[in-house]
Amino acid sequence: MSTKTKSQFICQSCGYVSPKWLGKCPDCENWNTFIEEIISVEKKKRTKDNDLKASSVEVHTIKTIESKRELRIQTKIDEFDRVLGGGLVSGSVILIGGDPGIGKSTLMLQIAENLTGKKFLYVTGEESPIQIKMRADRLNFNKENFYILPETDLDIVQAVISKNAPDIVVIDSIQTTYIPQLESPPGTISQLRESTSLLINIAKSTGIPILIVGHITKDGTIAGPKVLEHMVDVVLHFEGERTHNYRILRSIKNRFGSTNEIGIFEMTENGLREVKNPSEVFLSQRNYGASGCVISSSIEGTRPILIEVQALVTETSYGFPQRTTMGIDTKKLNIIIAVLEKKMGLFLNKHDIFLNIAGGVKIIEPAIDLAIALSIFSSFRDIPIDSETVILGELGLAGEVRTISNIERRINEAEKLGFKKIIIPKNNLKNIQNKKRKIELIGVENLRETISFLI
Repeated sequence: MSTKTKSQFICQSCGYVSPKWLGKCPDCENWNTFIEEIISVEKKKRTKDNDLKASSVEVHTIKTIESKRELRIQTKIDEFDRVLGGGLVSGSVILIGGDPGIGKSTLMLQIAENLTGKKFLYVTGEESPIQIKMRADRLNFNKENFYILPETDLDIVQAVISKNAPDIVVIDSIQTTYIPQLESPPGTISQLRESTSLLINIAKSTGIPILIVGHITKDGTIAGPKVLEHMVDVVLHFEGERTHNYRILRSIKNRFGSTNEIGIFEMTENGLREVKNPSEVFLSQRNYGASGCVISSSIEGTRPILIEVQALVTETSYGFPQRTTMGIDTKKLNIIIAVLEKKMGLFLNKHDIFLNIAGGVKIIEPAIDLAIALSIFSSFRDIPIDSETVILGELGLAGEVRTISNIERRINEAEKLGFKKIIIPKNNLKNIQNKKRKIELIGVENLRETISFLI
């Protein structure tokens, strides 16, 4: 077996490998992201020992494998447990990303505070123990079984875990850790990959859940996304503006639960507080009787959430009209604008259009398409939509209103919050259970029919 050393250039944004330096990454198209890394390659010859090893490996049929329910550790933070699918799974590796100051470290301390009787090891590579102590004092956190290890060398971290046998481990952050055997500096793709691989081996061999805090890039994804996200069991994103109080914990990948769940928190002086009824929060400051404001509903995992869609249409002062969105994809807005121009005869090519989902939540499902179209129409004509009406429906390119899922949950949520009417696709109306409701159900087939009913 011989060993030789060679170098390669790796994009630090996406992990693309090139034999030579490139100014622009051909995969993610980012500039100046290639860094040279030295790697060692071992050439191994195939021997008869490999055949002997293969003959000793036992394969199983699916029927002979016993199904065991995974053991979960309840953190007693319902919003966090909901996103995980019921709690921390033994031996799982969870990656949590978010903007600096969004509340990741605060959440870690609150998890440790709730885990009574559990030994918690906090490995910090960015903050000193004094800084963590100051944060703990601010949160009135004083747990005896909370251990702090200011270390970035993962060999030492592995030895400490083996010696102290903690129940939960936090790595803050993965970009600061390194393996001494690699020549690459901390934070590079090679170090991220090998460090995460070592932590996964520790978690699987010991059964200890490991929470990894990760930095994010300019576009809001975790640094080295494809490298890390494919390796770990769970990927969570902590979203929200630091100037706003509300934070959203969203599941991007989850091998033990749904990938559509979100947890909602409010940042207070005493840490993160769970928001039990997010619909009331998102609608608490809505404008009654204002044009361009429409109430709709989104399903996040298993939870229906009522949201306010806000649109502002004004004459442009530039040669090219602006299309700006917050909380919704700009491509979706352009499609809905095209439908309004073609089917409703609106001339929007000389108007700026600004669209916002109030509360900072991001919506990707099509059930709010009809609400977006009506908010734009309302703002353009300066005609308010009834504030006591909820509007649901997917909008097709021909202007038709298409069927949506989970209609019963959305109706029940709107009825619980006291809304008088709810507009839904006509095909959904056929499948709804016949029972007495306080909310009036109205079925529509297309965009023109919806507008004629409301205005």
